[in-house]
Amino acid sequence: MERLIHSRTEVGDAALNVVAHVPTTSLPALVDEAFWSRLQDGDFMRIAVMLARKSYDEGGCPIGALIIDNATRQIVGKGHNTLVQENHPYNHGETAAIRDAGRIDFSRTTLFTSLSPCEICARLLQMRGFRRVVVGDVTNASGTEAWLREQGLQVDILEDAEGIALYARFRAERPELELEDWRGVAATRRHCPD
Repeated sequence: MERLIHSRTEVGDAALNVVAHVPTTSLPALVDEAFWSRLQDGDFMRIAVMLARKSYDEGGCPIGALIIDNATRQIVGKGHNTLVQENHPYNHGETAAIRDAGRIDFSRTTLFTSLSPCEICARLLQMRGFRRVVVGDVTNASGTEAWLREQGLQVDILEDAEGIALYARFRAERPELELEDWRGVAATRRHCPD
């Protein structure tokens, strides 16, 4: 049976957007192995940015992440920040993707994140045994890349112009929400007293 996304499907925003929005568990029924093998790191980063856009469109913080199996290049987990949507202070893009992937050997995967990981997410990447992380925006936020490298992770920077612009727009529109996402509600009270 031919899948919706197959070896002849153009690797472009239309197909990548479907991949971004379909639940991970449904991807094997919709995407064939030949399509995955054609995707480059930049394509996976585009999907992470599409996930960030999804969060932004839902009223949340625009941060998305996905995890691929290094051998098959198939997505095994993906997610986006849901601080606002789920009222969850540490469901960041990275933690959402890890939760979606479940109980797997993360040393055989690569995590793509649209924004530099916070300290909590960076520690989780190290704890779960990731060997490689690809970061799509260190223009708006950075800081954990050196620590991740010290822990033995390969950190590649693959900045995505759309992701950078989206996060800058969010920062300008919702500075209090950005502060809450990075530092918690108490930090917003210190910087923006009632």
